[in-house]
Amino acid sequence: MTATTQRRGRKIMMTPAELDAFLAVERTCRVATVSADGTPHVSPLWFAWDGKALWLYSITRSKRWADLRRDGRVAVVVDAGHDYDELRGVELSGGVEVVGEVPRTGDPYPELDAVERAFARKYFGIDELPHDGRHAWLRLAPETVRSWDFRKLTSL
Repeated sequence: MTATTQRRGRKIMMTPAELDAFLAVERTCRVATVSADGTPHVSPLWFAWDGKALWLYSITRSKRWADLRRDGRVAVVVDAGHDYDELRGVELSGGVEVVGEVPRTGDPYPELDAVERAFARKYFGIDELPHDGRHAWLRLAPETVRSWDFRKLTSL
C-alpha cells in the first residue's frame, strides 16, 4: 500500500491510525469498475477493513461482479461529512482478487474467518455471518491510498 505518494493535500491526509479508525466505523463504500464497453460503473457496497486490505462482499450476479471478473481494476471511495469543513474520506485503488468459494455458502475457509466475523459484527451485530449463497468475497490490497480530512484545514 502506498499512502505516502499523495502529493497534494499531504497536510490534510489521514495518518495510518486515523485511516484505520475511519474505515472501522464507516459503513458504505462506492466501488468504481470498468464496464465491458469501457464506461465507468459505480455502485454502493458494504465492506470490511483489516488494516491491510479492503474486503468487498458482493452479489455474484451483479454488474459489479461481472465487471471485476473481466477487469479486476477498481477504485473505491469511503467518505463522510456534511459541511465543507467536515469532509473526510479515502480512495483506495488497485486490483481485486476473489477469496473463497463463489458463491459463498459457508464452507470452512480459514482466511475468511476474521473478516466474516468483523463484517457480521459491524453490519448485523452478530458473531457469525449468515451465508445466502448469492455473495462472494473480493479482496482489494490497495496499490494506492489517497485520503483527506478537511477538519485539519483549520490548523493550517
